[in-house]
Amino acid sequence: MTATLLSFLFAIIILTVTPGFDTALVLRTSAAQGWRRASATAFGVTLGCLLWGVAVGAGLGALLLASEMAYNLLKWIGAAYLLWLGINLLLKPRPALQNASGEAGAQGGYLAFFSRGLLGNMLNPKVGVFYVTFLPQFIPAGASVPLWCSLMALTHMLIGLIWNALLIAGSRYFARQLRQPGVVKVMDRVTGCVFIGFAAKLALSRR
Repeated sequence: MTATLLSFLFAIIILTVTPGFDTALVLRTSAAQGWRRASATAFGVTLGCLLWGVAVGAGLGALLLASEMAYNLLKWIGAAYLLWLGINLLLKPRPALQNASGEAGAQGGYLAFFSRGLLGNMLNPKVGVFYVTFLPQFIPAGASVPLWCSLMALTHMLIGLIWNALLIAGSRYFARQLRQPGVVKVMDRVTGCVFIGFAAKLALSRR
């Protein structure tokens, strides 16, 4: 149990600090609109992770209880998906951090920035697909799938809030560093190795 939880924490921290849509959105909002609106955006993004975890946990629990065939099918699809992501990140790392979609610098109240972060996350099906493929390998045998998915998503949310707070506090420094091509390439390749490792772990796991 302890080893499993430590593996999950290690993986989720690596994934959280890897630059992506949420990082770009929070940094851009912080630079253009200040830390308060950036905080609202960050809370929206991370709350989206929790909602995805709850939704995936409910559906995933029903699927895993359905049959051994369904479990194995999900396992191999998940392993293949993680392997594909990992290989792509290793072979085709991004040259630089991409700008967040949408105009993060637009005027608006805190609710507007919160909604932008939340919807940007909730309307991205890749988050749900990733949770379906990533979380099962950390759920103890016989444990409640919905409960564990929700708890792991909550952990992801809390780690994300801490990371985003650091991004906002050092927004100028992080924005400058993440514009350097070498930084993003290295982080993409590290993440790719993590994905490949967990793809192998998932493929070799048993119910």
